Amino acid sequence: MQTNLHAPGLLRAPRLRHAWRHAAPPRRTVVFAAGAAPKETAVQAPVVVHNIKSIHDVDNGSILGFGADLSPDHPGYHDESYKQRRWNIANAAKAHKIGDPIPCLEYTEEEKAVWAQVVLELRELHQAHACSQFLRAVQAFDFREDRVPQLQELSEVLQAHTGWCIRPVAGLMHPRHFLAGLAFKTFHSTQYMRHPCQPSYTPEPDVVHELIGHVPMLADPDYADLVQAIGLASLRADDKMIWHLTKVYWYTVEFGVVREGADIKAFGAGVLSSTGELAHMASGKAHFVPFDPFSKQPKMSYKDGYQQQYFVLESFEDGAAKIRDLAATLHLPESLRGDASQA
Repeated sequence: MQTNLHAPGLLRAPRLRHAWRHAAPPRRTVVFAAGAAPKETAVQAPVVVHNIKSIHDVDNGSILGFGADLSPDHPGYHDESYKQRRWNIANAAKAHKIGDPIPCLEYTEEEKAVWAQVVLELRELHQAHACSQFLRAVQAFDFREDRVPQLQELSEVLQAHTGWCIRPVAGLMHPRHFLAGLAFKTFHSTQYMRHPCQPSYTPEPDVVHELIGHVPMLADPDYADLVQAIGLASLRADDKMIWHLTKVYWYTVEFGVVREGADIKAFGAGVLSSTGELAHMASGKAHFVPFDPFSKQPKMSYKDGYQQQYFVLESFEDGAAKIRDLAATLHLPESLRGDASQA
């Protein structure tokens, strides 16, 4: 089956890695001005006691959506065997204990065919539009179209390169817990595959999005530092700032691009795992604006087609430095801050 790179619904980025992106923003928000520290509105939101001090406090069972329960518009909603498989995979993720090997998942022939199709469709586009860090890092994972990789083996590769690890998750995590995991160099990944009736489309993050879009970049030290900086900032954040940081994550880790000489290249997982989004990003139809985590971030667009605006990093080191500057302005009491050294 040929893929129309610009057809709606074909290999767009998943509709949100986290259901918190569907949630309404807090009633009282932080006002941001470009290049300035956040200025709060008159009413101060209460500090939320989250008690996340180490990775052991991060609850991978704190799921908001995209687990085994599918919405009526999901491609697999009427497929009882698919829903049962999602349920089994979700339960296995919930049962996993930190420090234990991630159990292998035997993928079906249908699932392997889906993986093969997407890998082949993306390979040429990556060479043209992915950032140099991705092209280097992906070689360490030896992605082949005839085999779906296991989380445990990829986690071991990450450990060797940057000290990061993968932890299975049943679905969409609560934002505070997901972002906190990043502080402890832990990436929470789903294992289920998109429904085989639409290999080039997924309404949620699946194993294709996780492994192709997210995992290779975490083997690059500078990028991994950028992602951890977002997580560390979340440990100092109240609920208002968590909402802002979800948008920072969205416009970098999911849909970020980086300058390479005169070119703009993709590094966000939502772009790298989508033939349509990659082609759109490179088409010149979207706007490119400098990344500024202090400014008010635009509404996250996840169901209106491809991104119409991408935020450009000058480098991953520069992006991480800006996020650390943002974190330095946060004032959550010391007693409530997490400690990344306790991972």
